[in-house]
Amino acid sequence: MRRADPRSIAVWTVVALVGAAGWTVLALARDEEVSAAWMVAAALGSYAIAYRFYSKFIAYRVLRVDARRATPAERLDNGIDYHPTDRRVLLGHHFAAIAGAGPLVGPVLAAQMGYLPGTIWIVVGVIFAGAVQDMVVLFFSTRRDGKSLGQMARDEIGPFGGAAALLAAFAIMIILLGVLALVIVNALAESPWGTFSIAMTIPIALLMGFYLRVLRPGRVSEVSLIGIALLLIALVAGRWVAESSLADTFTLAPSTLVVWLVAYGFVASILPVWMLLAPRDYLSTFMKIGTILLLAVGVLVTLPTLRMDPVTDFASRGDGPVFAGSLFPFVFITIACGALSGFHALISSGTTPKMIQKETQVRMIGYGSMLMESSVAIMALVAASIIDPGLYFAMNAPAGVVGDTVQEASKAVAGFGYSISPAELAQAAKNVEESSLLSRTGGAPTLAVGVSEIFSKVTGGSMRAFWYHFAIMFEALFILTALDAGTRVGRFMLQDMLGNVYKPFRNVSWKPGLILTSAVVTGLWGYFLWVGVHEPLGGINQLFPVFGIANQLLAAVALTVCTTLLVKSGRLKWAWITAVPLAWDATVTLTASWQKVFSGDRRVGFFTQRSIYQDAIDDGKVLPPAKSMDDMHTVVTNSTVDGVLSAVLALLIVIVIADAARVCYRHISDPEASRLSEAPFVESRLTAPAGLFPTPEEKREALAEREALEKAEPTR
Repeated sequence: MRRADPRSIAVWTVVALVGAAGWTVLALARDEEVSAAWMVAAALGSYAIAYRFYSKFIAYRVLRVDARRATPAERLDNGIDYHPTDRRVLLGHHFAAIAGAGPLVGPVLAAQMGYLPGTIWIVVGVIFAGAVQDMVVLFFSTRRDGKSLGQMARDEIGPFGGAAALLAAFAIMIILLGVLALVIVNALAESPWGTFSIAMTIPIALLMGFYLRVLRPGRVSEVSLIGIALLLIALVAGRWVAESSLADTFTLAPSTLVVWLVAYGFVASILPVWMLLAPRDYLSTFMKIGTILLLAVGVLVTLPTLRMDPVTDFASRGDGPVFAGSLFPFVFITIACGALSGFHALISSGTTPKMIQKETQVRMIGYGSMLMESSVAIMALVAASIIDPGLYFAMNAPAGVVGDTVQEASKAVAGFGYSISPAELAQAAKNVEESSLLSRTGGAPTLAVGVSEIFSKVTGGSMRAFWYHFAIMFEALFILTALDAGTRVGRFMLQDMLGNVYKPFRNVSWKPGLILTSAVVTGLWGYFLWVGVHEPLGGINQLFPVFGIANQLLAAVALTVCTTLLVKSGRLKWAWITAVPLAWDATVTLTASWQKVFSGDRRVGFFTQRSIYQDAIDDGKVLPPAKSMDDMHTVVTNSTVDGVLSAVLALLIVIVIADAARVCYRHISDPEASRLSEAPFVESRLTAPAGLFPTPEEKREALAEREALEKAEPTR
């Protein structure tokens, strides 16, 4: 048994004390100013301890990752979907793919309940649920040739529960992709700076892909420096383009952006992963992580005060102007990505397991990437909590609540229990060079205001407008990387489903199949997006209210599959690591589903809302947000569809959990009757580090491998 290093003990003791101090201040502070730095300290200290100890325990004690076992990327390498990818590039791809709108928008909206509930859920949720789910799904998918979550459910749980999982996962995936695309359209519409900068990441990524594949294979450090330099040039040039005669060229209408997004999603889905997808996600990671690190440094330098209450009255009353519903269960639905997200399980069983070099890397890529995303969520919550609460509610409450003028908004905010003058509202908009900040719902503008608040203090109070618009563009880039990877994963899911009927589809790189399924997936989310852009109450807008619940229901599917596989693979005593978060997620999400379907509150219950609007139609009345009788009929239709969809998805998840419980019970009763669909063991010939930095032992292994290759080469 290796003796503990005194220096290591001292370092981790300090880390633990810093995290504990942060939590103590956040928990005990009452009616005094609290610096946002304590929130950052609590989160980072907790992340470090969790990664060092809990993730290592799961990887090596529970999962028993095996560096000697060849991954599907090594065994099935075809240069299209299966391709051994450097761990640093894959870490960037995986993080960029999972980090979409959720960690930016969800915490901003949840700040309505106060900063403390959101902070606790983000940190505790990611350590014990979200990061565990991502790592365990990645491990089991890697052991099964990179099969999708739904297909693993079908193979391991059975045709009945598996079919429910496949159907639910694919339907939810289309909803998630449509919502992500809508957020991008809203962020980039009429924004030449953002459109140009993001468009330039595509040729830069292609250059990086060919550089690593053809020109200088393995030179990740070189291509990283080139990519960072070109990305910075693109960002600076974007502002120059926005102020030049080229601005009109890159000022695109929403409908035009829809066409470009659908085309991009299709192309990114069918091109080899090394050519565009992986390098582009890796490139965007520099901007994402760089910005978040700068935000953290900015918080530590400027020490902004948390101006939002630790817990607001809306947490218990459930009548908040941003979203309706009480703290339980809706904070845990609103904050999805950053704590626990079903979408991540699709990436962990989609692109990443087909590219990972070593099983030992699942810890860094699965658990580590999720901690990185959680840090994004914490910074988003910080940004929302340091601005004036009056401004926060004026920005995030709908126009029907706060009105169209600063005077009306000021009066409405006073009714919420906060105060901000009309002059302060007008000045806040002027500071970021916007005509108005009223009812800028969705979370993104609020985050941008908070980012500009922090960065402008670092730059001496100047450049507030620059940082605001930079943050808006940053958010669009954040989300786009999840869209392209998600489309590819949607293609994998559809191919797995069709492969149960027609065997050639089981080969996910079969060209006719990949082209057809890519077209279907992009066509589905593209249709909902197109209708949503042209009809404010239609298309993907119709499905937006079920986005959060659908995502968390998908997490329940993932955790169910993980628990079943832990039991069937002889790890019954460790099944609690996914069973406990499954129990919590199922309780929260099914409670939320029940309330959304049956609540008598018109702002919560879909069918109650339908009844009220139908009665108004019968009386010839028009209720907001509808502006005409046609809109009233659309609201009735939307409420009906959302209510039925919520009930159906919840029922499918109950079927999956119940069928999985049956399979687990059968295995415990008769282990010999169980069957695992795990790929057979093949000895690996690759040498690659498990972590970001190779250990001395891994360096010696790599050196020995190079020397062996040199000796094997024929003498000239």
